[in-house]
Amino acid sequence: MKRKIEWKFAIIFFVIAFSIYFMVPPSKKVKLGLDLKGGMHLVLQVVTDDAVKMERDQEILRLKSLLEDEGIKVGRIYGKGINNISIEGIPDTRERDFNAVVRSNFKDWNYSSVVEGKADLAMRAKEISNIRETSVEESLETIRRRVDEFGIAEPVIQRQGLHGDKIVVELPGVDNPRRVRSLIKNTALLELKLVKDGPFPTRADALKKYGGKLPENLQILPSKEGGYLVVDKIASVTGRDLKTARRCVDTYNLPAVCFQLNAEGARKFEKVTSQNIGRQLAIVLDNVIESAPNIKATIFDNGIIEGNFTADQAHDLALILRTGSLPASIKIVEERTIGPSLGADSIRKGLKASILALLLVMIFMILYYNLAGINATIALSLNMIIIFGTLALFRAALTLPGIAGIVLTIGMSVDANVLIFERIREEIRNGKSPIAAIDVGFSRAFTTILDANLTTIIASIFLYNFGTGPIRGFAVTLIVGIIASIFTAVFVSKAIFELMYFGKKKVEKISI
Repeated sequence: MKRKIEWKFAIIFFVIAFSIYFMVPPSKKVKLGLDLKGGMHLVLQVVTDDAVKMERDQEILRLKSLLEDEGIKVGRIYGKGINNISIEGIPDTRERDFNAVVRSNFKDWNYSSVVEGKADLAMRAKEISNIRETSVEESLETIRRRVDEFGIAEPVIQRQGLHGDKIVVELPGVDNPRRVRSLIKNTALLELKLVKDGPFPTRADALKKYGGKLPENLQILPSKEGGYLVVDKIASVTGRDLKTARRCVDTYNLPAVCFQLNAEGARKFEKVTSQNIGRQLAIVLDNVIESAPNIKATIFDNGIIEGNFTADQAHDLALILRTGSLPASIKIVEERTIGPSLGADSIRKGLKASILALLLVMIFMILYYNLAGINATIALSLNMIIIFGTLALFRAALTLPGIAGIVLTIGMSVDANVLIFERIREEIRNGKSPIAAIDVGFSRAFTTILDANLTTIIASIFLYNFGTGPIRGFAVTLIVGIIASIFTAVFVSKAIFELMYFGKKKVEKISI
């Protein structure tokens, strides 16, 4: 018996020492959630229509290239709606060749045939759904890369719902919300577009040049250098062709962003610059022209974005270009900023509530169960150490709802002790000896305790899987607390009873 007790206390000592090692000091080891540390909470919506349009535009470019390779000259090719391509001016003599090109290269599009020199392609519903789903997933990963490179510690970035278009972003300890908001929301869609005409003082002046109606293949964009330019709607090169970007300086030693294209981007860049020497090439970021230099010679894979940038702006632009442009624009549908002072106040109140609950429960247990109550208070204290040690070990965030979960755990832990102690009392009233009553009380109460706690753990797992920040914090502390309470209420409490009574030759009465 003595050897059995020694092994039990060795296990208890190991678990407690292990927990203290990971927990101390709590201020450095226990990670605080957004509501305790302060920071930003954002709910973002991905405008997936943008991704569908972008895919359509890329397919227009591909179709133009394929037709050029086959020597098929058409009147014009333009987008219609968000997922349709219209082609006009198809020569009668090349209809068969045109049909062959489309049917062999656009299998994910609905297409019938050429009618009176015109044809329409429509993206299939399944492909549209795939693009929308992919755009949300890519947005999630792009935002995560941007936040990681910016250096924000321990962010929470996750999708809201299983197939929704919203992303939840929680950033603890942010001290410059405006800059971070711009970093996350900025699509950073880099496009290189040939300039058709301009500059014009106003958008109306640009439209007047075209009789009040702009052709489908052109668009009017504002320029940071002043006025408006008419450019090709379809970009010659996009951010998808980008290999890397970094902050640099221009010829006047002012902050700028240098970029390098990948192999495919370099091929397209070489083609467009070699065929358009003397024309302007607009460098467009999120539908605003940063600069529009003249093409003086063939360019292969390098370029520079100049503008009135500060050092921070150039750094952030290079960062978001380097981590990839968002596949669609982002809308902020919810934003909350929590100050550090509010978080500190929440910590004080949460700790005060937890300590008060712990003390009141301990006093009640000692007054009602005498020495057995002291046993329960020891188990309860060890339970708290195990909870904080486990949170520190797995770097789980402690949130305000998490503190509520700890307070709830205190009650549930004591509930297990109450079930055991009342069962022991009942066995003693039925005539069993104190030692036998302790054995039976623990063994018979264990099934009830396990069933009750297991159902709560299952519910907490669902809360964790389908909840967001604060709800997940509550679920984590509740799961950890319940497992710890089963260990302390059943294993630790019984070991203490065995140490107190099982070594004695005759036990007539126990303090319970």
